[in-house]
Formats: sequence, structure tokens, C-alpha cells
Amino acid sequence: MFDIQTETIEWAGRTLTLETGRMARQANGAVLATYGETTVLATAVAQKDVKPGVDFFPLTVNYQEKYFAAGKIPGGYFKREGRPTDKETLTSRLIDRPIRPLFPKGFKNDTQVMITVLSHDLENDPDVVGMIGASAALCLSGLPFLGPIGAARVGYKDGEYIINPTVAEMDDTELDLVVAGTSDAVMMVESEAKELSEETMLGAVMAGHEAFQPVIDMIIRLAEKAAKDPWEFEPEDHSDLEAKVKALVGDEIAKAYTITNKTERQAAVSAAKEKAVAELAATEENPDGADMVVLKDVLKGVEASVVRGGIIKTGKRIDGRSLDQVRPIVSEATVLPRTHGSALFTRGETQALAVVTLGTGEDEQFIDALTGTYKERFLLHYNFPPYSVGETSFRLAPGRREIGHGKLAWRALNAVMPNAETFPYTVRLVSEITESNGSSSMATVCGGSLALMDAGVPITRPVSGIAMGLIKDPEGVAVLSDILGDEDHLGDMDFKVAGTEEGVTSLQMDIKIAGITKDIMQTALNQAKGGRMHILEEMNKALSGTREALNEHAPKIETIQIPTDKIRDVIGSGGKVIRQIVEETGAKVDVNDEGLIKVSSVSADSIKAALDWIKGLTAEPEVGEIYKGKVVKVVDFGAFVNFFGPRDGLVHVSQMKNERVGHPKDVVSEGQEVWVKLLGFDDRGKVRLSMKVVDQETGEAIEEEGGED
Repeated sequence: MFDIQTETIEWAGRTLTLETGRMARQANGAVLATYGETTVLATAVAQKDVKPGVDFFPLTVNYQEKYFAAGKIPGGYFKREGRPTDKETLTSRLIDRPIRPLFPKGFKNDTQVMITVLSHDLENDPDVVGMIGASAALCLSGLPFLGPIGAARVGYKDGEYIINPTVAEMDDTELDLVVAGTSDAVMMVESEAKELSEETMLGAVMAGHEAFQPVIDMIIRLAEKAAKDPWEFEPEDHSDLEAKVKALVGDEIAKAYTITNKTERQAAVSAAKEKAVAELAATEENPDGADMVVLKDVLKGVEASVVRGGIIKTGKRIDGRSLDQVRPIVSEATVLPRTHGSALFTRGETQALAVVTLGTGEDEQFIDALTGTYKERFLLHYNFPPYSVGETSFRLAPGRREIGHGKLAWRALNAVMPNAETFPYTVRLVSEITESNGSSSMATVCGGSLALMDAGVPITRPVSGIAMGLIKDPEGVAVLSDILGDEDHLGDMDFKVAGTEEGVTSLQMDIKIAGITKDIMQTALNQAKGGRMHILEEMNKALSGTREALNEHAPKIETIQIPTDKIRDVIGSGGKVIRQIVEETGAKVDVNDEGLIKVSSVSADSIKAALDWIKGLTAEPEVGEIYKGKVVKVVDFGAFVNFFGPRDGLVHVSQMKNERVGHPKDVVSEGQEVWVKLLGFDDRGKVRLSMKVVDQETGEAIEEEGGED
């Protein structure tokens, strides 16, 4: 019934197996990929016919985690998987980026790649396994995919690279880098680093590229046994139409791209395109004209050719800058009056408004993952409203792009964030992109760094980021610093580097061609370093370090450590005591299982009142100290005094006065406030107090003959 084909290799100390022919046999290509005991099912399906009017490649990559993979039942009312988590969205993008450029130009069939996590051993992250599975499924499908690609994760510790570190090993590494590519070139890089040098980052990319070569070989062997017949696909030849378009509006497009202002430039380019459409498009008057979809595609190609050729020949860019020149920068801090921290970072026509809000432990985000639920103290939310590019659109939830750009900025800044012991706050950073013309994610990094410092968050060092581009033509290669939106769309690479003056904290690379070499990456990294340092200098003009004090509107947090056996005293039965503390003092009180208590409030008086209350509940009285107490019961032999929170002690009748006392009622009465000194504890642990050695008016100790009692 089944025609099962498998390939197996030992890879970085674990077994990697690719199997086809048992599951999902109606898909164009399906592969079951297993690494350790992590298993994913990757499928690839494409429609045979192209939908009319499609002028782009409609590729969708969906990565999804099933909770049963880790033996878990989803939370929530419905108890089933819902909308994609951030991890699923980010992994979908991760897999999409290296495979998209390997489909031939002109292929416009609706294509869907689905990767489903079926088993997770809690050691091997399914993202790399999913990418390998997707590559294998596409190679078996018969689709015009110019793969295969391989992928690997690279860690770094004690000067050594670790290939495919386990989930546990990732907790103790200075680098989390995923690289994907073909046998001879790198296609995609995604990373988070702890201020590593450019040389170390490049070494990690190359180590990963070398490590996944056996994976590419095993995919080829599997394809030789089980690949389906290739689809017949020949890209249409539109060279004649391209020549007509160039002759008609080539010069006008070239002239339009000499206009430095984005809005004016776009208007001039649009006018040239409209002229070409009016002359060459098929209409009732011109039935032999070009199809509109084809014509738009050719116009885009001519536009790209004009821009790319101009940059290669002249070394000058769309806005007149040299290849390594960064746009003018304006950095401003404390731009909003009531927020905890804010900054406005403007670079050319790209602008990010970054705002920081400080919260308490109650504000931590609980994240439910296959590996278990964990708390996140640093949140970064990136928003890209349509007005930033002068457009209108329907807005609901954040899209894949917003989640991806936000995570990139988060990785860049997370490396310099303080730990919970140093700074016990939950930090939310929101980046509103108010203008956009290229590299808004890196503007988020720069603006976010300034906003964090403005809020008084003690980050290790300021972080800046820059986006690099690439034009690679037969005539030459040009690496561009701080790319514009048009240079991103019409170029071959988007290479983002963020870091401090000490090193790189995040690196992301996407390309549109079939890979780049080590030399080009080296050039891009070195050029990016110069740009990054320049941006840091400009940022320093607004704010060079973290403010010493928190904003007056931010909550203040004080911490106190209590013995774990005292936790119940602070919380009380059913939370009665802690609710009372919160209601009466106005402070927030958070108690963890280790006895660490965080007390927060905007008011310092509220914090002091709450802390005093907690200390009264948990502290132990010290022998020899004087306390103010209240008489709670009078008996024949003395009086019981409540002197230390809930603690009572006995003032024996002999300790009430320096003279004989007939009955304790002659000296004290219930409810009376008195000063007492703690003498100690008897053999049975009973508390012994004295009134006669303390001045009842002042609370001062009385010196007796022969010294203090």
C-alpha cells in the first residue's frame, strides 16, 4: 500500500531522518522529518492553473505547532489550537524567506507549504527541522523549485561554535543564529547575539553553512528515489515589450529617479508608467496591445534595471547619496509629557516614535509554548500604520510583517536589558512608525534604545541598527548603507545589523537572488559597522546614557526578602491579609514562591507603609530592643502586651515598676499603649518583656545603678 522511501544521517550528534510515501500522499510533495524525537510533517501543494490577474508569486508558508506534540492540552475555553502564536508566525516567515527566491521569475501559481509539528522532544527546536522538511517536500513535488536548501542553528560558548544546540544549551549561549542556504551560497540569516564581533558572526554563518551540507546531500538522494516528474514551466519571453517600454519611458523613469523627495519621485514614476500603459496596453482601440498584468510586470523590470544600472555605473543612489552614506538623523528624547519614557528617531524619511511603559510583576506576559509556560518581562510591539506611507488600509490585528519586525528589534535590544534582580520592572516598548522610507525596524531599535534610557532602564549600552542593501549585476556589485524603500524593493538583499559599540546584538539577512558569497557578507558587515557607529554618535546628541532617576509618573518598586515560612503570614487565609495591605496602603504587592516580595506604587509613602506592614508581619523581634505595644490582657501575675505585629509577650508583675505592685490592674489596663523592652525567651519559648526599664513617657531606656537592666 505504501511506497516508503527514507534517508538517514547522523547530524551534530543526533539522527536526522527524512521519510516520504507514508503520510499526506495527495500533496504534491510530503516529507516526515525527524530529528532526535522531534517530528514535523512538511507538505507542498501548488495549483495547476494561474488565477487571472495575478501579478506576483502567491506563496504561503504555514508553520503550526500541535499541543499534542508535547503531550499538552491547549489552554482557554475551547481547548483547541487557535490563531497562530508569535512563534508560529515568526517560524513561518523564517521558512518562507530562503525558499521564496528559489522559485523562477514568472512562476505565479498559488503555492502553499505547510509544516506541522507532530512530536516535540523538548530538546530539538522544530523550526530548523521544519525548514529542512519544507525544502525536501518542495524538491519531491515536481514544482519548479531551484533547491534544495539546508539549514542549521549555531550557538556560541567559550569561543566555540555549537551546531544545533539543544533547548537547554540555548539558555547558556551567547548566540542564537539560524542560517539557511544552498550548497554554494547563503540565503538567509536570523540571529540574536550578546555583543559579538563581526568576525565571530561571520564565522557562525560559515560554520552553519558548512554544517548543513550533508543535509542537502541527503535531500538530493531522497529526490533521486522519490521525486515526481517536474512541472513543465517556461517563463514567458517579454523582451520585445521590454524594449518598447525602455524606448518609450526609460529616460523618463531614469529622470524621475533623480528626484530626492520620495513623494515627488513616486509621482513622477507613476506618470511615466501611466504614459506607457496608455500607449502599449490592450484596449478596445488597441486590441493588439499588451496584457495589463504582463505590462505591469515589464514596467517593474524596466524600473529595476534603470535604478540598478544607475547605481552600478555612477556610484550614486536614488537620493544622491554615496554608497556608504547614512541619511540625516535627528534624535529626540522625552517627547511625550506623561509617558514613562519616549523618543522620536528620524532618519531621512523614516521615523519611529518609541514609548516605554514600566509595570510590575502583574504585567508580565505569560507565554504558552510547547516547551512549557514562561513569563516575559520585556515586551516590544511594532506598529506600521498606513499613514506612514501616505496610504489607507483596513487595520485589525498586527500582521506577519509587524510581528517579524517587532521581534527583530526585540532581539537587538534584549541583549542589553538588565536582569530582574537589577531592575525588577516589566518593560513594554511600543514603536509607532510615523513615517517610512526604508528600514523602519532599525529605526525602532534606535528609537527604542533612546526611549529605554529616557525611562531610566539601566541598559548595558545604547544600541543602533542599520539596513544594508546589495545590487549584484554582471556590470558589478554595490553594497548600500541605510537603504531606502525603493532600494529594498528593487535590490537583491536586505541585510540588517544592530549592535552596540562593543559588538553585534542582532543580524538578519534576506536575499532575492540565489545566495551571496562570504566576501560580499564580509563587505556588508564591515560597512554596516561604520554606519552603526555613526548612528550611535547621532543618538548620543539626544541622550548618551540612562537617566539616573525614573520618570515621576512611573511606578517605584521596592523589594524585600522574607523567609518562605512567613509567606502565609503576608498572604493570610484566602488572601485576606495581602488584600488588606493593598487596600489600605494603595500599593501593589507581589509575592513569589521564594519569598521575594515586590511592593510598587507611584507614591513613596504608600510603598513605605506597605513595607512597614510586611516587616511587622514577618520580622523577628530582637532581644534588648524597645518596642511600643498595646496591653491585650491583664492577669493576676502580669499583663500580656501585643508589641510586634501579631506577637504577644508577658510583662510579669515584677517588671512593671521599680517598686512593689499590688496588682497589675493598678498599673495598666486593657487597650493601654506601653513601652516595653524585650528581655528574652524562657525555656518554653515564651516572650519576656519589661516595662520598668523603659521611660513610659519617652520610650527611652532607664539607666539603673550598676548599668542597664
